[in-house]
Amino acid sequence: MSKHHRFCRAKPATIPKEREAFETKAMVISMKHGFIKVAAASPLIRVADCEYNLKSIISLTKYADSKQIKLIVFPELSLTAYTCGDLFLNKALISSAHDSLLKYIDATAQLDTVSVVGLPVRHNGKLYDCAAVCHRGQLLGIVPKTNLTASEMRYFSALKNNSGRAAFCDILGTTVPFGTDLRFDCKSLSEFKLTVELGNDLFAPSSPACETAASGATVIACPAASCEIVGKEVYRQTVISARSATTASGYIYANAGYGESSTDHVFASHCIISESGNILAQALPFDISADTADSDRLVISELDLDMLDREKAKLCHTESRDVFSISFDVDFSDTELTRKYSPMPFVPSDRNELESRAETILKIQSNGLRRRMEAAFAQKCIIGISGGLDSTLALLVAARACDDARRPRTDIIGITMPCFGTTNRTKSNAELLCKELGIEFRTVMIGESVKSHFADIGHDINNRNVVYENGQARERTQVLMDIANAENGLVIGTGDMSELALGWATYNGDHMSMYGVNASIPKTLVRALVKHCADIASSKAQNELERVLIDILDTPVSPELLPADGEKIKQKTEDLVGPYEIHDFYLYYMLRFGFSPEKLYRLAIHTLGDLYSKETLLKWLEVFIKRFFSQQYKRSCLPDGPAVGSVGLSPRGGLSMPSDASASIWKAEIESLKSKN
Repeated sequence: MSKHHRFCRAKPATIPKEREAFETKAMVISMKHGFIKVAAASPLIRVADCEYNLKSIISLTKYADSKQIKLIVFPELSLTAYTCGDLFLNKALISSAHDSLLKYIDATAQLDTVSVVGLPVRHNGKLYDCAAVCHRGQLLGIVPKTNLTASEMRYFSALKNNSGRAAFCDILGTTVPFGTDLRFDCKSLSEFKLTVELGNDLFAPSSPACETAASGATVIACPAASCEIVGKEVYRQTVISARSATTASGYIYANAGYGESSTDHVFASHCIISESGNILAQALPFDISADTADSDRLVISELDLDMLDREKAKLCHTESRDVFSISFDVDFSDTELTRKYSPMPFVPSDRNELESRAETILKIQSNGLRRRMEAAFAQKCIIGISGGLDSTLALLVAARACDDARRPRTDIIGITMPCFGTTNRTKSNAELLCKELGIEFRTVMIGESVKSHFADIGHDINNRNVVYENGQARERTQVLMDIANAENGLVIGTGDMSELALGWATYNGDHMSMYGVNASIPKTLVRALVKHCADIASSKAQNELERVLIDILDTPVSPELLPADGEKIKQKTEDLVGPYEIHDFYLYYMLRFGFSPEKLYRLAIHTLGDLYSKETLLKWLEVFIKRFFSQQYKRSCLPDGPAVGSVGLSPRGGLSMPSDASASIWKAEIESLKSKN
């Protein structure tokens, strides 16, 4: 028997050449971005009425196809209903279910949606609770349930793991693949690899679908019939999130609902779509009722197969299981996005989650610094303070480290080094912050030293070029290093991850330190952490500390290397390199998931399009890519610093990237985007 044998009742309609050319072009767009629209369905059914159930399922499948949904999953035993009881032992019901499956295959032969439909299947004299995977008039394969409840064992058998064996089932007058090791692979979108588990398989310690996912499957379909009892809703959400996270998969959970027997239990159509631990969409219990229209019986979202494929590559380095691969193909169109992406992916939108994460991050930073101080036998922490966000966060972290180590905060020396662009506002805030935190404060005027240096190298002080700016930054670093030597201390770096990604740091200036506590903190998160500390100060009635932190948050981000316009900061970083909100968005999705410029741009328009124009988003994407590649040499020699999240730039594990890598591929894609705008 051929490994790729497939049952076919009807051949797909012939596609005209013109349409084929159009769809090939559309498929390329979809393949680049990796989106696929999926649905979990809860049809209105009747117990043991296969004909009625068939009509409901066909109607929902046709509706799904009209909405460009490429995968629809129906509940467990959806053709018969799950609650048939001893009727499953009646041949008439089994025969009707098989006839209904045949009619379903014929009725959906012209549809491009892959469907997973539940029914009982008799195989080798035993009855199995199964899911049939169908597409364009083809029965691609049948997957049986492996973990049965005590009541299910009254009717059904559990198939033992048949990994590595080509098993087939005679059904509907032909032979189709049958087993728990089936993986359905899409030829036109290689990242789309589907596997199936049923009902209680989800709650078992391990299931064949987990193993198939470890062997490359990116999407798990789960037809289920889980009754509603107190606490089950949260339990389902937790387990499904965990399953999709541990398998790095998209998980479509289609649960039985209204129409199932209420003799002993009630079923509430709790359907969920999850992706790598995140619930994308769900119908909460009883959201879908007897009166719900077909259009509302589907829980719909888009899976990002690029994202899943990247996660899969991290988890699955070897094939953990022999799988039985079955190929199919679909016609792709450019998927309309409805799912939400966070405009600030480093910063949780939920207040409680943000507070919890902020505390965790501050503990990671402060414990890392405390350990480094102990290992280096450092007596002092030396921090250059500007009255800006980054140095403020570094001071707050150092204060926590001293508190945890039961050391006086006077072991921290905050040093402000005014020069040509320093304003009274930032200098005053730096001093007030040190005072409120109980930190030793020093002022070192570096203007004359910088002028002397310019004279030594023959630089005209009226020429305010990069030498003029970087000369000040390097002088400040020299002052900090020398004071650290004098005090037997450590220079604590203040630069953040967003600046490092853009190379917005002076090489061997603020780029260098003895320990960089903010090296893994992007600018949007720096702001959130400082705000968190301001809220803590407010709760403790530390009014002056809260006031100065809020004023620092309101101060424009600036290196203050060019002379101010009176007291108005002239050099604003985000005017020069772009809004950090945009750059952090690009930074997260490029490093975390390896997205291309085209996909980054599409997601930015989808997520940030209400705040910024397409032209603005494309402009700063080009800046981000150019600077990210050209400035890698600065990141290749970063000081030590603690990682706090899944994205990092440290050359010691956060980002392994050659300093002289060519950006031509990424630039070419951006040029293509510019030509289309």
